[in-house]
Amino acid sequence: MAQVFISLGTNVDRELHVKQGLTALAERYGELTLSSLFESEAVGFAGSAFYNMVIGLQTDESVESVAACLREIEYANGRSPNAKKYSPRTLDLDLLLFDDCIMEQPAQIPRDEICRNAFVLWPLAEIAGDLLHPVIRQSYHDLWQAYDKSSQKLQKIPLNWQP
Repeated sequence: MAQVFISLGTNVDRELHVKQGLTALAERYGELTLSSLFESEAVGFAGSAFYNMVIGLQTDESVESVAACLREIEYANGRSPNAKKYSPRTLDLDLLLFDDCIMEQPAQIPRDEICRNAFVLWPLAEIAGDLLHPVIRQSYHDLWQAYDKSSQKLQKIPLNWQP
């Protein structure tokens, strides 16, 4: 079984899309490990605030299958296949880690935004703090401790979702 971590983000009908994303992932993969839910400012464009979190799961599926599933869930929740990189999102599901794999296709793994964005690193450190980044070889806990926390503002908010 592969250990997989996925980031979830939304800034359009945020509560609805968090719930729909989590429900779709639970239906497909079963038990999920959930970080806290965070509210963060949009990064890279002027837009409404995002809800972000990281989800851990285990699967026998290939990385290609998981990446395709994430795209299907996004499209089923109103994401346009032609959406610009820095734009509002109904649902954004990014494959962060797939075991200790390092690759560029079908997805960049480990995803480079892990170390760049607090809204990815903090929740990942919550649920996978002891794991080592496959390239940097530091734990996510240590990476979060060294992160410049003044660069992006995050706040935890209640998550109201039941599988």
